[in-house]
Amino acid sequence: MVWTLVRSLGSLPRAVARAVGACLGAAAYVLFERLRGVGITNLRLAFPELPDEHRERTLKSVYRNLGHHLAEFCLMSRYTAEQASGFIRYDGLEHYLAASRRGKGVLIITGHLGAWELSSFYHSLVGYPMGLVIRRLDNPLVDRFVNRIRCLHGNRVIHKDDFARGLISSMRAGHTVGILMDTNMTPPQGVFVPFFGVKACTASGLARVALKTDAAVLPGFLLWDETASGYVLRFGECLELRRTGDADADIEANTAAFTAAIEEAIRRNPEQWLWMHRRWKTRPAGEPGVY
Repeated sequence: MVWTLVRSLGSLPRAVARAVGACLGAAAYVLFERLRGVGITNLRLAFPELPDEHRERTLKSVYRNLGHHLAEFCLMSRYTAEQASGFIRYDGLEHYLAASRRGKGVLIITGHLGAWELSSFYHSLVGYPMGLVIRRLDNPLVDRFVNRIRCLHGNRVIHKDDFARGLISSMRAGHTVGILMDTNMTPPQGVFVPFFGVKACTASGLARVALKTDAAVLPGFLLWDETASGYVLRFGECLELRRTGDADADIEANTAAFTAAIEEAIRRNPEQWLWMHRRWKTRPAGEPGVY
């Protein structure tokens, strides 16, 4: 079924594929009630001041953007650098290049925001291949198929079960690695830091590796720009690491800073984040569940 969908969307003109993807997203909004409920719960938690109608409109936009993202993924293997540069531009590439020139490796913090699959693909397509920290998909055939597309232009995957070793070796080799660090974790792999004003259990491994290797850390997101009718791959400035000598406190503080950078990007583009993920599932001891 996955292969049929990819072949069908991938054979269409880009505008048509995106339109079909948007329709699929709209259908998913209606059909998957539980996910829709999680999305509304998360939006209520993050934006308690907004009326319900605003949250519903935001979530509908999320599903439309996911449909567009699906279409882009199905089309990616067809793209050349020249074609993709017609609807993707950089903002802040100089921040990435400066971080890379340090020679100690680059950790790009990102999340399920905008077109995250297309971001790393485009970066490799124009000559900047990178490592991707990923979770293995449940279906090994789909996992191999998806990874083949991700890695067509030099990207490589680092599986979460080899997370620390893979990151450290990549940083020591001066490579770039992108990490989706906006998902729910459990202790001891995660620490509780604020996310939209609510404690969220967040992966602390990136902070540990950054402190150990002195790698550069900067945020990067590929976001849809409605005005330009195209995507912007935006890199922020390098984040300064806190180093006080208290390892646990430094790890928590830096993880909080990384999470704040992701939150800032989501606040600017709430209709492009994956609100259907149970981000606040793990709670501090004694707190009731959110979902």
